[in-house]
Amino acid sequence: MPVSSGSATDKGLRRSANEDNLLVRDDLGLFVVADGMGGHAAGEVASQVAVEGIGAFVEATVTMSPDQTWPVPFDIRESVNANRLRAAFCTANGRLAAQVASSRELRGMATTAVAMLVDEDAASLAHVGDSRAYLLRRGQLARLTRDHSWVEEQIQAGALSEAAARRHPWRNVVTRALSGAADLEVEIQELRPEPGDRVLLCTDGIFSVLTDDRIGGVLGRDAGLDDLCSILIEETNDGGGPDNATAVVIEFDAR
Repeated sequence: MPVSSGSATDKGLRRSANEDNLLVRDDLGLFVVADGMGGHAAGEVASQVAVEGIGAFVEATVTMSPDQTWPVPFDIRESVNANRLRAAFCTANGRLAAQVASSRELRGMATTAVAMLVDEDAASLAHVGDSRAYLLRRGQLARLTRDHSWVEEQIQAGALSEAAARRHPWRNVVTRALSGAADLEVEIQELRPEPGDRVLLCTDGIFSVLTDDRIGGVLGRDAGLDDLCSILIEETNDGGGPDNATAVVIEFDAR
């Protein structure tokens, strides 16, 4: 299905650097957002290595088939693109491991990531950490991803409300990330987009400030996709913007 996209990123009002990174490859149908951790330089390196590694693997495997040799076991229950995304995340994770091994200054770095890979009929979604994907369909917003975070675990256990989680001092503690560790677990799902659907990929700098209702209101506007991303970041900064904020909006077009 044809897609169009827009993107924007900002370091936030209280940060001197931007540890977020994004990748928009309309030609590949690939869209990635990553949020680095581990300090000023290390966080930026981690997110950059991740998006570049994911992009390089997807670009190199356009014609890859299930009977070829994969860097991770091929899951026959999933599409080729879903397997490509999982393998791309694992390959990027290996690149992080090599970077950490080569420099003491980068030890402890990690990054969250969320990515979508689109083909003619479907879209595959992968994420690790608390960078999110949202779907706006016929005016209704739904969150597609479940945060891999401490507060999300508490919400699922009934120990925290959504409102309390937004204010909790441990709200930035993630339970999964690309860090170079060998036990990376990537969450995958597959979607059947409809014409007119809009998908937002974003870092926690956006949703830690804006409610889902506000995000849905912006995504539903009659505006260019780059403009929608800029509005999300502008409203995030107007709300205090304590963190880096990155948004990619993908719109599925009618044939």
